[in-house]
Amino acid sequence: MARGPQGGRNNRREEEDDGFVDKLVHINRVAKVVKGGRRFGFAALVVVGDQKGRVGFGHGKAREVPEAIRKASEAAKRDLIFVPLRDGRTLHHDVNGRHGAGKVVLRSAPPGTGIIAGGPMRAVFETVGMSDVVAKSLGSSNPYNMVRATFDALKRQMHPKAIAEQRGIKFSTLQDRRRDLIGADD
Repeated sequence: MARGPQGGRNNRREEEDDGFVDKLVHINRVAKVVKGGRRFGFAALVVVGDQKGRVGFGHGKAREVPEAIRKASEAAKRDLIFVPLRDGRTLHHDVNGRHGAGKVVLRSAPPGTGIIAGGPMRAVFETVGMSDVVAKSLGSSNPYNMVRATFDALKRQMHPKAIAEQRGIKFSTLQDRRRDLIGADD
């Protein structure tokens, strides 16, 4: 298996089919002790996305690694969400997410920033198609909780048109206010 820059194992795997990109986030090996010795099983966590705003994650378990990855990919494709992106590269607004003890903070970033995020969150951002985002994981470092917390935050992401509709104002008025606020910071 390929080694990462820190010498540890690099568990990322990419595969493209029918427009989706699969990223392997984590593999867990479990052992069941039986009369003849140990029986190994594998659990895989996979993130799938079209790099245009649709993304999903799945969990699969099997006796063999490839079968676990296949099951996880199929589960991810069944449960996709759409994430509105600003200019197709970053978030519209900062957002927090949590799942269990896992907490994440996602922030929009200016062009050229890149993806500043740790492990499991980076896989989610790459498959959703984000190129500029700053993220911080607080609490649990468990990859399952981090991915679920990231998805919780992405589900809270709202498009400015939806916010304007909720407030009963025109989208252009909302954009003008945003430009005024950005201009006031300089």
